[in-house]
Amino acid sequence: MPGVLDEKEMEMAERGALVTGASSGIGLAIARTLGEEGYALTVSARRPEKLEQAAAGLREEGFEVEAVPANMAEEDHVVAIFAAHRERYGRLDVLVNNAGVGIGAPMEEIQTKHLDMQLAVNLRALILGTREGLPMLREAGAEHGKALIVNTASIAGKGGQAWLSIYAATKAAVINFTQSTHREAGNAGIQCTALAPGFVETPMTEFVQGQIPPEEMIRPGDLGEAVRFLLRTSRNCHVPEIVFTRPGEGLDTP
Repeated sequence: MPGVLDEKEMEMAERGALVTGASSGIGLAIARTLGEEGYALTVSARRPEKLEQAAAGLREEGFEVEAVPANMAEEDHVVAIFAAHRERYGRLDVLVNNAGVGIGAPMEEIQTKHLDMQLAVNLRALILGTREGLPMLREAGAEHGKALIVNTASIAGKGGQAWLSIYAATKAAVINFTQSTHREAGNAGIQCTALAPGFVETPMTEFVQGQIPPEEMIRPGDLGEAVRFLLRTSRNCHVPEIVFTRPGEGLDTP
């Protein structure tokens, strides 16, 4: 019966992780890394069929996976993801706020609906997710001294970007909010890290793949490996931010 766990399933959830935007790209790569590290997973994304396909692939690799479709622009959907995770696993040790959307436009042509969507998904949902996840993360931090929040920002958040002004502004806010979260929750055994990658080969970067060959972009698995690194540092080592650039490029180049 849905929502009822047998004893074997409860024993599996010695560590729990929740990843948003996990149906492809960066989120799926991070979810796979967390599965490899022994975490029971809740994955979420907007499109149910694509999410279930990703979840089925993770299950085939032997991971324990709960899939919860959600529109991150809707508060009740965000709340429902965390409620489903708590019901299934009863604990949260790693939260990955990864869901995001980027819509480029010259400033004088910005559409309000696109402005609102980016603010809602990239920033508001991340804040709401942090709010919903913190009680369980505090329990985990008290238990073993190192819970983890990973927020996917962007190198665009390190400096303003033409035609991506709203996206860049939201990602700068993500970096700032990550710092605030650490200042507030760091003493509770919760480490907070912002990931700020340049162009990663994902569906979100298809618009630029005519200028930068996909095979020359950062790999989604690179961010998964960064999360593996964060899992393995000691509770005495906090990494505030990780920036990813392609060889030969600087912080001002997505």
